[in-house]
Amino acid sequence: MKVTEHLASAKKPVITFEIIPPLRGGNVTNLMALIDDLVHYEPPFIDITSHAAQVVYEETRDGIKRKVKRKRPGTIGICALIQNKYKIDAVPHAICTGFTREETEDFLIELNYLGIDNVLAVKGDDSGFRKTPRDGKSVNDSALDLVSQITDLNHGKYLEDGLLDAQPTDFGVGVSGYPEKHFAAPNLESDLRNTEAKIAAGADYIVTQMFFDNSHYFEYVDKCRERGIDVPIIPGLKVLVGKKQLRTLPEMFHCEIPVELADEVEAATEREHVIEIGASWAARQVEELLDRGAPSIHFYVMLNAKAVQRVMGKLDL
Repeated sequence: MKVTEHLASAKKPVITFEIIPPLRGGNVTNLMALIDDLVHYEPPFIDITSHAAQVVYEETRDGIKRKVKRKRPGTIGICALIQNKYKIDAVPHAICTGFTREETEDFLIELNYLGIDNVLAVKGDDSGFRKTPRDGKSVNDSALDLVSQITDLNHGKYLEDGLLDAQPTDFGVGVSGYPEKHFAAPNLESDLRNTEAKIAAGADYIVTQMFFDNSHYFEYVDKCRERGIDVPIIPGLKVLVGKKQLRTLPEMFHCEIPVELADEVEAATEREHVIEIGASWAARQVEELLDRGAPSIHFYVMLNAKAVQRVMGKLDL
């Protein structure tokens, strides 16, 4: 079932989650325990991130060596686990960074075979690794290119011409939105134009980057609607759980942390107090977002559900 169909048919507030595959060699038992915790809240779908190879530098007897490693494989396997064991729609992320268009097509074909109905198309983080296409292969330079490739597959257009009995896929396509603008965009107007282009290319819904001030989300939705972007815009939230995140979250995700929240966290003397502050703040965000018409709430969970559990315990849903 497509994400947009879940949202349209929901009889109660929709709460969904995004998780990350464990590191190479990680224990699937821990991942299943995480999903067991999340299933309690009846999410209609769960997002699974994808990861390209990364450049790492290791000290050896012969000096510093540059190596390329894929640290978090497993997106397809986790999708199969979620769909077949838990009967929840899996939404894998398709990324541009580190993959050729040919590899992306194979990835999408495998998802289609698994019965995956949705995919989130994102450019992907800079891992320091740039794949050099060879033998006539090509790459997607942007999420817009990726959306176009998925839309082509939905129309039965594969990279190889003349395929016999080529069947169209039927993916619902999500894209990212940036209430505080994408860090690489010169301004919010330029970023909105890019979002508009992704919708025109075939995207069905938007999931926002994390934010801690709801006014950014409401202003972003208004600006999208003014441009004629009428797809669902799902707010993405992160629960702040440590003082270090006052620096790392703005640095990595280019989001502002309000003075009130930052001051309260800085004044906390124990980690448990910080978690309580972050959970209370997120719970208030959720209540206001749902009261003012947000179509659902999407939590960036990664590999630990404890903070989200704390938030959910504060809500009457």
